[in-house]
Amino acid sequence: MTDFSLVIMGNDWIMIIFVALVMILGTKRMPEASKKIGKIMGQFNKTKNIVQDEIQKAKGDFNMPIQGPVTSERQKLEVMAKTLGIDSKDKADDDLRNLISSKIGGTNTGKDSEQSAN
Repeated sequence: MTDFSLVIMGNDWIMIIFVALVMILGTKRMPEASKKIGKIMGQFNKTKNIVQDEIQKAKGDFNMPIQGPVTSERQKLEVMAKTLGIDSKDKADDDLRNLISSKIGGTNTGKDSEQSAN
C-alpha cells in the first residue's frame, strides 16, 4: 500500500491559510489580523537584518575563501598554509604541520605529539 502524504507546494499553502483565517476570525477581524501579521513580519525582517549585520561585524576581516573538498592530507595542509600566508613549496608535510601549528598557536599534531607521548 502506498504511503499517503499531503504534498502541497507554493501558493496552495497561502490559499489554505487564507481560508482557515477567514473561517477562524471571520471577515470583520481580518483587517486587524492582517495588520498584526504585517507588523510581526516587519519586526522579524528588521531583527534578522540586525543579526546579519552583527555577524558580519564580528566576522570582520577574517575572510577565508572556501574551496571545494580536499582529496589528500597534503592538499589540506597546502590550503591551510596558503590561508595563513605560509609558503608551502619545498616543505615536507611535518614541516608544514609545525609551521601551521606555530602560526595559529596550537600544539603540534601527528607524529611529533605521538613521539612526545612515548
